[in-house]
Amino acid sequence: MELKLYDTLTREKRVFNPLDQDCVRMYVCGPTVYDFAHIGNARPVIVFDVLYRLLRHRYGKDHVKYVRNITDVDDKINARAAERGIAIRQLTEETYKNFKEDVAALGCLPPDVEPRATEHIDEMKTLIARLVASGNAYVEQEHVLFSVPSMTDYGRLSKRPLDEMIAGARVDVAPYKRDPMDFVLWKPSKENEPGWPSPCGIATPGRPGWHIECSAMSWKHLGETFDIHGGGIDLVFPHHENEIAQSRCAFHTGVMANFWMHNGFLQVEGEKMAKSLGNFITIRELLENWQGYAWPGEALRFNMLRTHYRQPLDWTYNSLDESHKILWDWYEKLQNVASDTQAPDSVVRALCDDLNTPQAIAELHKLHRERNYSGLLAALSVMGFSGRRQKIPRIAPAAGAASGISSAVGAGQAGVVPEMIEKLINARAVARAAKNFAESDRIRGELAKMGVVLKDTKDGTTWEIAR
Repeated sequence: MELKLYDTLTREKRVFNPLDQDCVRMYVCGPTVYDFAHIGNARPVIVFDVLYRLLRHRYGKDHVKYVRNITDVDDKINARAAERGIAIRQLTEETYKNFKEDVAALGCLPPDVEPRATEHIDEMKTLIARLVASGNAYVEQEHVLFSVPSMTDYGRLSKRPLDEMIAGARVDVAPYKRDPMDFVLWKPSKENEPGWPSPCGIATPGRPGWHIECSAMSWKHLGETFDIHGGGIDLVFPHHENEIAQSRCAFHTGVMANFWMHNGFLQVEGEKMAKSLGNFITIRELLENWQGYAWPGEALRFNMLRTHYRQPLDWTYNSLDESHKILWDWYEKLQNVASDTQAPDSVVRALCDDLNTPQAIAELHKLHRERNYSGLLAALSVMGFSGRRQKIPRIAPAAGAASGISSAVGAGQAGVVPEMIEKLINARAVARAAKNFAESDRIRGELAKMGVVLKDTKDGTTWEIAR
């Protein structure tokens, strides 16, 4: 069956044919390591993990190369390290470790290569020198800037009018710019900031701009042109637009990547996620204690994939709770099922249609209804699910954070009183009958803190201790 993917650049779904059948190459923009990753950051990690698994399924594990970068030089990193009074390297190492633990709990495979920006300064300087030599960049007041007017078809990815691009880029008014749209490739380092010897004869130490980092790292590990470049839709402009400009002008190629793929925005309970609204949720909080429960990483993954990756996603407590119940019900049937079956074509066909995970999940429901449990287990595996209930706690609580359910479970397992649980379940049933869902949820949360998992069926509610 054909694999079709939607390309943001051409605005069409096209048949995917790799440049090299023996090495399918994909680059995805990774985290800026200054704080815990939030649930919005989790979406591209999960989406492109599914694509990575699908490519490995089609072409073989040894014939796919997935690169996801680590941005470890950035203004946000400098500011956070200064705020905490720690070394920049300490901050980036700590944050990177937390990120790896969190995405592993979501069932995501590690990429084949995770390049760090600070380890590719030489490649960045080489690209910058090429761009200056070709007339696509210039040196002014110890800065090196890309000349946007030098690229006649700049803006093809975002397809925005010039005034929208200027607004979207949050253009800085600076005396060293020849054009308002020009963007920084290299800038002088301030005191107490990381710095390296500058390119193009600049005497003072400096550091790279954000956009040049990904151009350099993708070139280093995937070549001048590769198959797929992915990321969140918020990166289309200016980041990915500027990557294209840098790479194409440096290598004189028609494209940087054959397919550009972007996942849609994520909101929480119908609102844009923001710390000012009190709805800013990190992956770590969900894994440790959100709404009174430590959610299994695979429940988070399943909830994310119930919406097509290109569509906006509304993250709600109810949707996550429903996802958890579906998986737990399936996993209960899969306890003693052997994983010795090929994934059914119906599921693979759905994934080959531009990662249509909602359709794939509909096929999973069908396999469950038909009691084809070996097929269900194989299909889940292709999508990154273990098919087995996870133990908790999975990861250590964040330093200085409340341990939440992770510690409560241990205490609950040692001192759970069945009579008390039954009493709470009966009280919850009364609340539900009265449509007092706030009280029902409160009781469910109280039981969760004791390590008790509820399962609502048409015959009533059963419970078990989380394992």
